[in-house]
Amino acid sequence: MKKKWFGITCSVVLAVSMLAGCGSSKTENADTTAEATGETTPETPEVTEEATKAPAEKSEVTLFAAKSLNTVMEKLIAKFNETNPDVTIVGSYDSSGTLMEQIQAGAACDVFFSAAQKQMNTLEEAGFVVDGTRKNVVNNQVCVVTSKGSGTEVTGLADMGHAKSLAIADGSVPVGKYTRQALVNKGILPEVEDVSAITTQEISDGFNGIEINECANVGAVAAAISEGSNEVGTIYYSDWYAYQDSIDILETVSYDLTGDIIYPVAQINNEEASNAEKDAAKTFITFLKSNDAKAIFDEYKFDTNVE
Repeated sequence: MKKKWFGITCSVVLAVSMLAGCGSSKTENADTTAEATGETTPETPEVTEEATKAPAEKSEVTLFAAKSLNTVMEKLIAKFNETNPDVTIVGSYDSSGTLMEQIQAGAACDVFFSAAQKQMNTLEEAGFVVDGTRKNVVNNQVCVVTSKGSGTEVTGLADMGHAKSLAIADGSVPVGKYTRQALVNKGILPEVEDVSAITTQEISDGFNGIEINECANVGAVAAAISEGSNEVGTIYYSDWYAYQDSIDILETVSYDLTGDIIYPVAQINNEEASNAEKDAAKTFITFLKSNDAKAIFDEYKFDTNVE
């Protein structure tokens, strides 16, 4: 009926030679349609400021996020709360594998922000992820690092075996998996079906028996290098942001060796959450894709050029 009415109206307008008036009505109608459907023109930001505001009702959102997001998340939450003061984001940070296992075991979680696709895929396939809420947010890079003033002879992946000791996350931790993938692609370790299954002993053997400190998450690796407990280790480029005064980057490993290191986020089915909390969780995920969030991610050395 709406299209028919519009056509009749235009006909009448044409009859009285007021084409400009009809053109104006068409523009207004298109704007109304776009607003109703949520579609945007190229000039319109992908995520509007209004879309990043939750209903004004006090609520609490439990966030499970990869350890490498710990530092940047503090600033992101503070920015989110500027327009959502009634929403409290409670963060829990650990390796993505550990957090995934906690969710599988029944831990109450509203939002999961993983450092790898594998853990998110596992949860989604098992029905833990709310349909339509999964988004890719940032990319990252593995870096070979040492403490400032270490005097190491190591220059990167190829000669890490020259170090007295290495700090590397275990294979269930995304940065540990990507490190293993890079070592395989570099020809230092043999090809295997699942690189995350490569043991630290096998890595040690690949470097002629070097001592390896297997760490539970990337934060533990960064701390070990910063304190000088181990000579060389692998962390994410974003992790270096918090350790610039104590850690030097020896090599930023190319995506050719690791593949993309995409961080996906999604809402998790939480039967304990109220409707307000579920809405707030969705709003927080939308915020993480906003221009305000991208600016913060860029500052903390994440790559926001992802789809």
